[in-house]
Amino acid sequence: MTATGLTTIGLVGSGHIGSQLARLAVAHGYDVVVSNSRGPETLADLVAELGPRARAGTAQEAAEAGDLVVVTVPLKAYQDVPVQPLDGKVVIDTNNYYFERDGRIEALDREETTVSAMLQAHLPGSSVVKAFNNITAADLTDDSSPTGTPDRRALPIASDDEAAKALVTTLLDELGFDAVDAGTLAESWRFERDRPAYVVRMTATEVPVKLAEARRGA
Repeated sequence: MTATGLTTIGLVGSGHIGSQLARLAVAHGYDVVVSNSRGPETLADLVAELGPRARAGTAQEAAEAGDLVVVTVPLKAYQDVPVQPLDGKVVIDTNNYYFERDGRIEALDREETTVSAMLQAHLPGSSVVKAFNNITAADLTDDSSPTGTPDRRALPIASDDEAAKALVTTLLDELGFDAVDAGTLAESWRFERDRPAYVVRMTATEVPVKLAEARRGA
């Protein structure tokens, strides 16, 4: 039995972050369904590495199969994420805004919204939790550690749904990280790209300090 009580994690996107999360999930007893934009056949090597707990599918299939689903795609593709199969589910959003890759998004440039609030608007029936966006893919496996480890790495999370945050907090702890509640999706800009809490190693006591240092327009 997993700590969350869930069985299957679906991954919409299987790039650097997605594939590392799949490795962590399988190592902790989850089944995973991985997907990408190029088709299940392109994930054969990853599935072979992950073993019998993993299979490849389409984004639709990963969304349908997951008890919890991770969306980890380039932000410019967020509107391609299936909507209906994610209704009623907790969705972890790892996305970041890279205008060099995604093109300019005026609402983000004007700081009128956040990356994860945009995904939540696209998925009105889901509970989106911002997580895993401020850690490098390599550190997901290299810097995870058991509960109670001194100076354990901590990651901020944000959501408008308290129950969803509690579930993701349990998942993070199981996968090797302390979770720190950073508030609602409207506050998730505090650990988006180029903020003080972005891609730096922090403990649970250090995360709130870095979040408080974030400034709009910076």
